[in-house]
Formats: sequence, structure tokens, C-alpha cells
Amino acid sequence: MRVGILGSGLMGGKLGTIFARAGHEVRFSYSRDDAKLKKLARGAGGNARAGNPAEAVAGADAVVLAVHWTRVDDVLQQAGSLSGKTLITCSMPMSADDSRMVIGLTTSGAEALAAKMPRAHVVSAFSTAPSEVLLPVFNGRRRANRPDMVYCGDNAAAKRKAARLIRDTGFHPVDLGELKAARNVEPFVLLIAGLAYDRPGGPRIAYRFDRMARERGRTVQEIAAVEETVLAKRG
Repeated sequence: MRVGILGSGLMGGKLGTIFARAGHEVRFSYSRDDAKLKKLARGAGGNARAGNPAEAVAGADAVVLAVHWTRVDDVLQQAGSLSGKTLITCSMPMSADDSRMVIGLTTSGAEALAAKMPRAHVVSAFSTAPSEVLLPVFNGRRRANRPDMVYCGDNAAAKRKAARLIRDTGFHPVDLGELKAARNVEPFVLLIAGLAYDRPGGPRIAYRFDRMARERGRTVQEIAAVEETVLAKRG
């Protein structure tokens, strides 16, 4: 796929690098320092380029929004039309000092983004993994037991693209359903952040759900493995 990255920080930089190394065409964008974007592209390899937000969006099969919430309006204005685009967001609705969520309970940042860009197909994904764990997960992507990554959205085709990128990053995609599920995801991000940055052990942390139920003699994990194989063939 062709993937545009809106944001050159830790999340945008690492996700774009991983996508490029997984074989996708990546365009990094949105930095005050053009040299930083070019350095990211060089480090990511031959499938990566640097550009501005409008260039990152043009021709992209999926666009990843990875900026601080206070910069969302600015980058979207620079990006231009996202009509019909898959817009994968990992941007959390946090205050300028990152001390609190500014949206929650009855809606979510992902839903607010969809309201801003009603013709885009918004998917919430990747926010539940600290940036520090992304490369270790990618490097261990051939393991049988991958860590999980939740995602949600209202457009089936956009969700398939997000699931493919999640798999290519080394995670197992867990579909939470409609975009309104982001109301539960975003507080969960704060839990992950608390474990990663406020507790012993460091930020290289991931999660994996373990269901104990059985269905017709098969565990839910076995069923999920079959579903993932089917999705991979479709992708």
C-alpha cells in the first residue's frame, strides 16, 4: 500500500519506518525541519520519501495521523481533502500539557476527528502501543504468539487496510467494532501509558488478550488464528 504519515514524532517516525520496511510505499510529512523528514526517509529505506502533508495524502491508500491533539487542525488543513481516504488515527485527545483527556465519556477523539472530516473513513488504531515497543514487536513478527492491537471504525474496507498494517507491524489485529468503541480505547491508552512510563519495567510493553472459552471444541484463540489467516489472504 501507499501510506502517508502526518506527523514526524516518535509514533509517526517509527510506524512509517516499519511500514516501509514491510514493503509499503511511505511518505513522511509534517515537521518544522525538512532535514528531519529526509533523515526519516533515508533511515526507513528505499520505499520511503519525504514531503508535505498534501503530498503525503495524494495517492495514498491509507493516511496515518500521528500528531499531538493540539496540532490536529493545523495538519488537517495542510493535508487538504481526505474525501474517501482511510484515515488511521493514533492521536489521543490530550490537553496541551498532556495532563488530561479533553474529550471522553460520551464521545471520543476518533469520533471528533470523523466529525471534522466526515468524508474520510476514520479508524482508531496503534494508540495502545508505546512507541518504544513498535520496533521490538516488528523484529519479532514471526513469533507464533503476537501481541494484540485493538482497532475500530465504521467502514469495512478502511478497517481491512488498518488490519493489514497492524499485521505487518507484528501485532495481531483485534476488531472492536464501530468507531464509538474508541470511547473505551482512549482511556485504555492512559492505562498502558501509566504502566509504560510510571511503573517499573520500562515502556517496551505490549498486551495480549487470552480468552478461556471454547466453541465446538476449538478455543477462541484457534478461531482467531483462522480468521487472521483469511484476512491476510484477502489483504
